[in-house]
Amino acid sequence: MPSLYIGHGAPMLLDDALWTSQLRSIAADLPRPKAILIVSAHWESEPITLSATGANTPLIYDFGGFDQKFYEMEYNSPDASALATLVASLMPTTEPVHQSNRGLDHGAWVPLRVMYPDADIPVLQLSMPTHDPIKLMELGKRLAPLRHQGVLIIGSGFMTHGLRYLREWSPNAQAPGWSSEFDTWAAEALANGDVDTLSKFKELAPGMPYAHPTVEHFTPLFVALGTGAQVDAPSKTLIDGYFMGLSKRSILVA
Repeated sequence: MPSLYIGHGAPMLLDDALWTSQLRSIAADLPRPKAILIVSAHWESEPITLSATGANTPLIYDFGGFDQKFYEMEYNSPDASALATLVASLMPTTEPVHQSNRGLDHGAWVPLRVMYPDADIPVLQLSMPTHDPIKLMELGKRLAPLRHQGVLIIGSGFMTHGLRYLREWSPNAQAPGWSSEFDTWAAEALANGDVDTLSKFKELAPGMPYAHPTVEHFTPLFVALGTGAQVDAPSKTLIDGYFMGLSKRSILVA
């Protein structure tokens, strides 16, 4: 089972025909997962913590100012306790995972509603304990054996996320220079498997810090990269282009 880094977007992207068709296409081209483990930009917590494992995990509506319909959406996924046990077994005794009753945030349930709308696959969310690319790739390496058991590992963020610097709030807005330059830089590094360059994005990437004034939407990428059979292998772009001028680039890690 490959791993993914995807742009999850705001809830309103559920109404975007192109983006939803692209996510559906990704899911259709993958083997059907036995379970899904997702690391979202919207859960930063140390030590590593798992979301609630019971069936019908509640959703977190961690956004404001949207149409009421988005606050009434559900995603009643099955029990994920078996996956939680597997994840815990992969962690060193010095770094045990913690269990919580937290629900799935929109970085998890929004894309999954599109990709697996039947909600018939167990889903577990894993907190992001750090933004250090090296440590996140090490975490991904620990999680990599899950791939051989049919678990789809997803890093969920957005390739550029400088919301505060946008000037044109239109889905078809032209990408600002800082967004397109960062995206082009990242695309080249990913195509070359250049994780050393990617890990130094704060210092090396054009468009910083505007592309990521805070980095939580980019760093889930490193968990996905760490799960690869070769961490420096080229990654395949599955989605590119922009929404409101922000890069939607999403990749597959083999």
